[in-house]
Amino acid sequence: MFRGIANVNVVSDDVPAALDWYSKLLGQRPYFVRPVSGPAEYAEWRFGDDEDEFALMSSAYRPVLERPGGALVSLHVDDIQTAFERVRDLGADEFDAVTQRGEGWWSASVVDPFGNLLGLIQSPHWAGRHANAVSTSGS
Repeated sequence: MFRGIANVNVVSDDVPAALDWYSKLLGQRPYFVRPVSGPAEYAEWRFGDDEDEFALMSSAYRPVLERPGGALVSLHVDDIQTAFERVRDLGADEFDAVTQRGEGWWSASVVDPFGNLLGLIQSPHWAGRHANAVSTSGS
């Protein structure tokens, strides 16, 4: 019945600033922005091996909490320390430091400049699953 996560949303009071920040973080501009003309209120990116969909919307459409909370969006990274330093260099604040959770398994989280929790995970399970998919699809 359930096939996976179709879309993950974060919110911001300043969508144009968040759009620029996430474009820098993801290394690309969004493929979908609305409205087409005027200030952006919603944007979507597809990224990663599975082309996961990440969306940004104006906080006018969903209330922002007074402190970080709700769902923790976690992105898989190849090198957690490098990724953690990069998001902090882009203006995110540390929420949970880089922590080893098991052999080859690391996590950390930050608060983006717009008040959203953003997790980072370096997982051998995720990496192994995608390495197998790449090696079998390339044959």
